Parts: sequence; structure tokens; C-alpha cells
Amino acid sequence: MVSYAVMNILMTATPLAMIGCGFDFHKAAGVIEWHVLGMFVPAFFTGKLIEKFGARWMILTGGLLFVLCVLINIHGQSIWHFRSALVLLGIGWNFMFIAATSLFSRSYSENNRPKAQAFNEFVVFSCVTITALLSGWLEATVGWESLNIYVLPFVLAVMAIFAVNVYRQHKSEQEVQA
Repeated sequence: MVSYAVMNILMTATPLAMIGCGFDFHKAAGVIEWHVLGMFVPAFFTGKLIEKFGARWMILTGGLLFVLCVLINIHGQSIWHFRSALVLLGIGWNFMFIAATSLFSRSYSENNRPKAQAFNEFVVFSCVTITALLSGWLEATVGWESLNIYVLPFVLAVMAIFAVNVYRQHKSEQEVQA
């Protein structure tokens, strides 16, 4: 939910921020094209990365890419800043969303599958709808840099939850080996 909401609010606000910085529609569209490539090209190997490193590590990696995206966004407004930040945002979303979906799909029994997946879709896409509606208003009222800073606590909270989870899992594995 957080990966999709954060990705959506930043992706949707980016063209507005770019036009506000004096870039034309074609430059903004080009940045979104690179972002879409960042979102979907990694899907060819994300599953293998999840198998190799685990879903929790991939969520942490995706979160780190989101943090890098925000840092780039708040430190400049050149075409390079927008393009590189949005590519990182797309890759980060891919890692976080696919890894979280794989974890979620293992969290319920088969007989609860339809209800669990329906509930998940409802929550995720409700958040996507809300962030799409808020993105333009937030970019216009609080500004591009502040919008980026506002999403950071959500990403850091997810990263903290999964960092603790990875640590506990690693610690229990060490105890089993001992």
C-alpha cells in the first residue's frame, strides 16, 4: 500500500513540478516514460531477486531507492534530477510492490484467498485514488520539496518495520544453528 501510494503521489506530481520549473510538456512526458521503464523493466528479474535475497530484503532495497529518489528531488530541479529520481522511484516501486505482494500471498489460507485479495486490492487502490487526487493540490500548496519530505516518514516506517523483521529472522536462524 505504501509503495504504491508514495510512487503514485510523486509520479503524478512530477509533471506539474516540471512545468512549474519551466520545462515543457515533452520533457515532462519523457521523464514519465523513463519512470514507466523503471517500473516495469525490472519485473523480468525481480522474482529471481526475491528468491535469492528474500522479499523482506527486496522491500528494504526498494525503500532505499525511494529515499534516494526523495533526496534527489529535494536537492535540485534539473532534467537530470527529475529523470533519475523517477527512474529510482519506478525501480523502488517494482521491488517493494512485488515483494510485498509475494509476502501477502503467503499470509492467508487458500480458502480465504478471494476475500484477502479483494481486501488488499481495495485498500491499495483506495490509497492510489486518494494520492492521485491529492498530488496536484499538495504540489501546488506545499511545494515540490515539501511533498517529497512528507512522503519520507511513510517509507522510513515501512523500512523500519522490515529491518526489525529481517533482524529477528536472522537472529532466530542463528539460534537454530547454534
